[in-house]
Amino acid sequence: MDVSQAIKTRRSIRKYKQETVPHEVIEQIVADAAYAPSWKNTQIARYLLVEDRAAIDKMAEEMVLDFKFNEKTLKSCAALMVLTYITGRSGFERDGSYATPKEAGFEMFDAGIAAQTFCLAAWERGVGTVITGYFDEEKIIELLKLPEDRKIGCVIGLGFPDEEPAAPKRKSVEELLTYK
Repeated sequence: MDVSQAIKTRRSIRKYKQETVPHEVIEQIVADAAYAPSWKNTQIARYLLVEDRAAIDKMAEEMVLDFKFNEKTLKSCAALMVLTYITGRSGFERDGSYATPKEAGFEMFDAGIAAQTFCLAAWERGVGTVITGYFDEEKIIELLKLPEDRKIGCVIGLGFPDEEPAAPKRKSVEELLTYK
């Protein structure tokens, strides 16, 4: 699959087969995602795979800020990838001061790049994903016992797809591109 095809065919998958994605496939996906660009090559993204059904169900039921659509989606997933990032590096100088007017916002920018790179690498291997942003970060940090220097960029549901959603309508190049 070439890059253009991956970009154009990857969809947010919300229904999954309850088939485990082999660890070697997950490791290949993360190895590819490690090439996502980051602020001054800080490489702040870290991945935590949640396969325990009780933990997945707890996250779905108690940690999606009452967004029932995501509860149903996450319960369908074979596993959840919690994309975390190390704080205080991306967008910062070594002394801890901000290096950019975006301040700490660059951390989420780098997490977003890592998430999309992860999802495209997964899709190339037949693994579907859905990036979710409705979650109670503090509860997940506590449940998963994340280190103090970590925040959560997103929770990515994953597994082998049990649906083939159609592409949503896209804006035209004329709507998206301006020349000056």
